[in-house]
Amino acid sequence: MELPAVASREEWREARIALLQEEKAATAMLDRIAERRRALPMVEIVKPYTFVGRDGEATLADLFDGRRQLIVYHFMWMGDAGCSSCSMVADNMGHPAHLGATDTNLVMVTRAPWPDIDRFQKRMGWSTPWYSSDGTDFNFDFHVTNDPEVAPIEYNFRNEAELRERGLDYNLSGDNPGVSVFLRDGDRIFHTYSAYARGCETLVGTYTYLDLTPLGRQLYINEFPHHDSYESGAGHCH
Repeated sequence: MELPAVASREEWREARIALLQEEKAATAMLDRIAERRRALPMVEIVKPYTFVGRDGEATLADLFDGRRQLIVYHFMWMGDAGCSSCSMVADNMGHPAHLGATDTNLVMVTRAPWPDIDRFQKRMGWSTPWYSSDGTDFNFDFHVTNDPEVAPIEYNFRNEAELRERGLDYNLSGDNPGVSVFLRDGDRIFHTYSAYARGCETLVGTYTYLDLTPLGRQLYINEFPHHDSYESGAGHCH
């Protein structure tokens, strides 16, 4: 990668101030988008879902853990382990106290048997609550798993023809990443938001830090290995 030009402190400051104006405009735009996101209409969830977690079976209402808001990260499963991209997202899930203080719970849900999830979570050392949706419609209903024998193909609000047209054949079958948000009002639960693909990048704090640096992100998210592989020196950029 080509390094930035070398400049005097005065030249650097002038260029930095010019960039600051663009940053301020982007911040204002993101504020407007967040406002529109909060104002989206919501859909009531009436279908019962049963998950399995560390404490046994749980309903969707149980996943709120008594709070009003619920963020679900749809974690992909690859063979006998969680995928490395979703693992990067999980690595960036911060201390839950701050979400809890704002009446919000964060969990991960995966279409894999609970014993497999339990084994992998212990390996990775994560404390974020994790549930299995194996054998339920949950992944299909929220369009993070595609199987034409179960439901029409859809990912990131695109149907099968649109995905094929864009060369996104890898989204046509199996699991895909996503995030969904729910609101609880008494005994009623509502779906308020979902995002997929690069829409989940806001959850990756590592990218936020790397975007501050001259070398940037360096790797696509699926090129970052599981964090425990770094112990042997694997995955380092030079």
